[in-house]
Amino acid sequence: MAGVQMRSLADFVGRWRLEREIEDFCNSGQLSQFSGAASFSTAADGLDYYETGVLRLGQAAGMKAERRYAWRASGGLIAVYFDDGRYFHAFDPAADETRALHNCDPDNYSVHYQFGDWPCWQATWNVRGPRKNYRMTSRFAPAGSRAGETA
Repeated sequence: MAGVQMRSLADFVGRWRLEREIEDFCNSGQLSQFSGAASFSTAADGLDYYETGVLRLGQAAGMKAERRYAWRASGGLIAVYFDDGRYFHAFDPAADETRALHNCDPDNYSVHYQFGDWPCWQATWNVRGPRKNYRMTSRFAPAGSRAGETA
């Protein structure tokens, strides 16, 4: 049953289809999109996250985009680190909905994870700062299905 299952690092291992929308409120509501894949692979101390795909900023031509993070178990939570080892944030993977914050003065990042439709899930970031004001929603679905559809 969706949402009942406890989730841990091991539940994320594998390939995921990833669709992302970015609404930039500083740029007249410009909508940008990312389409690609994410993978979680086992590492000695947790999981390595890698995403790659095509990013389209507004009506501009698409460009290749990628990013990496490290996910680590931390007292019942999942701690996320940037690829250079700096701490990013932590969240409760067992909750159907959970939130986390990351302050990077002068900018503030707030994320809302939703796991209620597991194995499909999403992360919505709201970012605010002197030169930033956007919402980024990433939808994940097991590889082979479309984001937002139950596998």
